[in-house]
Amino acid sequence: MSSPDTIVLIHGFWVTPRSWEHWIAHYEKRGYRVLAPAYPGFEVEVESLNADTSPIEKVTVPQIVDSLVALVQGLDKPPVLIGHSAGGVFVQLLLDRGLGAAGVAINSAPTEGVAVLPLTQIKSAFPVLKNPANRHRAVGLTFEQWHYAFTNTFPEEESRALYERYAVPASGAIFWDSALATLRPGHQSTYVDYHNEDRPPLLFVSGEKDHLMPPKVQQSNAKHYKSHTVTEVKEYPGMPHLLPAAPGWEAVADDALDWAVAHAR
Repeated sequence: MSSPDTIVLIHGFWVTPRSWEHWIAHYEKRGYRVLAPAYPGFEVEVESLNADTSPIEKVTVPQIVDSLVALVQGLDKPPVLIGHSAGGVFVQLLLDRGLGAAGVAINSAPTEGVAVLPLTQIKSAFPVLKNPANRHRAVGLTFEQWHYAFTNTFPEEESRALYERYAVPASGAIFWDSALATLRPGHQSTYVDYHNEDRPPLLFVSGEKDHLMPPKVQQSNAKHYKSHTVTEVKEYPGMPHLLPAAPGWEAVADDALDWAVAHAR
């Protein structure tokens, strides 16, 4: 198979495709077509989503996955899939469907069955999970909560600038459904077949200082995969959850793409 010519960047919760702005330009300079799709209803700017959060309240995991499947299946060649945080889960769900040439999950949220729960993750997710009524809301983070969960390695002034540029509320319904998935019978929306021998290669990129999805989450998620397909974890020292905007992101972006191209099937 020829080398991939397209990269699909999948954003996580509490941000939008704008969070990939530097990566898009970086990869385009390397000659790739870069797509950074929004979740259904998120096709507006950050400021508009903060003014009207109804798209966030309505969106579901199946809607997001269906939109990504349609995008990837419409391409001429399988792309490299790169996702951040919840986007890492969507990368795993797409790979499990046999889509993509290879996938990279950066500071990924866990797929179904990954039960490890570090204390920093509990504290980071507490603004959503502290109140069951949040299942029916779009839940934003205060600046202090954002700084702890996303940008704990940044000086406060830079962290605040990133908060103002990128932050939007997240779906409380999706968070609660994900948190309860392991307790419910049967497979839920973030289920993947860890024994799938047809899955394209997958790299977990882990930030050492990530409070929201710490390295233990990435390591546990990777260990769940029992097939013989390539699954690797690479940890980057000093990196926070918002790794795509952290100093040194260019080297991570190059490493991720080089790995994906080398392992593309």
